Amino acid sequence: MPPATDPGSKTRIRILVVDDEPALCELVEAVLQGAGMDVQTVSNSEQAIARLQKEKYDAVFLDVWMPAPDGFEVAQRMRSSGFNQKTPLVMITGDADPGVLKRGFESGANYFLFKPIDRRGLLRLVRATQGSIQNEKRRFQRVGVRCKVTVSSGGDHIEGHTLDVSLNGVFVEADRAFEQNAGVDVEIKLPAGAPVRARGRVMRKLDKRMGILLDNIQSNESARLQEFLLPLILSAIEQEATSAGN
Repeated sequence: MPPATDPGSKTRIRILVVDDEPALCELVEAVLQGAGMDVQTVSNSEQAIARLQKEKYDAVFLDVWMPAPDGFEVAQRMRSSGFNQKTPLVMITGDADPGVLKRGFESGANYFLFKPIDRRGLLRLVRATQGSIQNEKRRFQRVGVRCKVTVSSGGDHIEGHTLDVSLNGVFVEADRAFEQNAGVDVEIKLPAGAPVRARGRVMRKLDKRMGILLDNIQSNESARLQEFLLPLILSAIEQEATSAGN
């Protein structure tokens, strides 16, 4: 499956597994792939951080005890910025010490998977996470819709149009683009009603296109964007499910 190039999602659930034990990676990968998921495995925590900063995943399985940076630091950096701030996070450990669990939850873990790992327990955990995975996937579900948009940074304004929009980001085409990581103000002119305004960050620059993550949007603005997008998102999900069943 090709990596995401802008804020959005793919049809199948996309998982990142991070563990410095190849055998454990292979086990988790085999079980999750058998459940119909797309799985990437990484044995180096620095590589994991780089991927989490550049790509969107539907869930992350992360070992606690790895060579520095350990799982706690990876989790904290995952939660601090980028696509995966709210992605369901499962931390893997053989240590049931309450102090370890406390640190894990404080670092951003949603669930724990305890070693030794067995197929049945892993599948139970996957079923338990399905609701949060689907909610997060819907939040990043892109729909192709063309709206006029203004992107501003440091007094500079770029006029363009959206190629697709999600509840959490926009992919914009214009006659030029701001640099990656630039903080921007975004004004999306919906077909009806007042424009939706938000703060964001350029996560991808592709020639004259920008993938922008909306990381600061007021609740009333978010509600109006959701009201516009939700029917389109649900229709897209239904079409994907129908195509997958054929």
